[in-house]
Amino acid sequence: MLKSYLCLLLVLIIGITAFLVPVIFPGNQDWVLNYGLIITLMVVLLILAFFFAFEASAMSAKEIALIAMLGAISAVSRVPFAAIPSVQPCTFFIICSGYVFGPLAGFMVGALTALVSNFFLGQGPWTPYQMLAWGLAGLSAAFLRRFKPGILVLLIFGLLWGYFYGWIMNTWYWVSFAYPLTLRTWFIYQFSSIWFDTLHAVSNVLFLSLFGAKTLTLLERFKKRFSWRVSAS
Repeated sequence: MLKSYLCLLLVLIIGITAFLVPVIFPGNQDWVLNYGLIITLMVVLLILAFFFAFEASAMSAKEIALIAMLGAISAVSRVPFAAIPSVQPCTFFIICSGYVFGPLAGFMVGALTALVSNFFLGQGPWTPYQMLAWGLAGLSAAFLRRFKPGILVLLIFGLLWGYFYGWIMNTWYWVSFAYPLTLRTWFIYQFSSIWFDTLHAVSNVLFLSLFGAKTLTLLERFKKRFSWRVSAS
């Protein structure tokens, strides 16, 4: 866990530094601060922190193999739908994985989905943000399980993550390419993709309503077969 905590410490230091530089040295800081690069570095370190945490918590090689397999299945499910804007069947699978196997496993399945599928669809500066967005979807699904929700709550959860995913990706584009970085330009970037985010959200609801219960049952069987234990962290 030491490497994970070190990554989180670096994220904190970089964030505080980026906030304080304009305060200590007022004026145009474009020559000093590239916020797109800074945020990307913080996102990469945050992802590494989760990877190291999972590495430390994994009980055996078969658990690592199981998560790798789930990540590969999720990635493969994304590729055939690439031609349809914002329809991402992998999102519902990531939510189900996190719901069954816990927060770290859910994050890993989401992060691997983006990393592996982009070898077919194209890697780029957007990849770390997709890894973070889908990883957080899987992680948050694990905490949702604690409330023992019904299918309706799970559908609403999938609907919301269609928009959350879009907001994370829009924020990356805003930080990297927008000028000036103001609340007004942030809202413009968010609302410019509202139809794509809505399509993603609606497709999440559709996939969860059609396949959610069966997928959860199947993953629960894998969990019992592998004697999976969810870490308290």
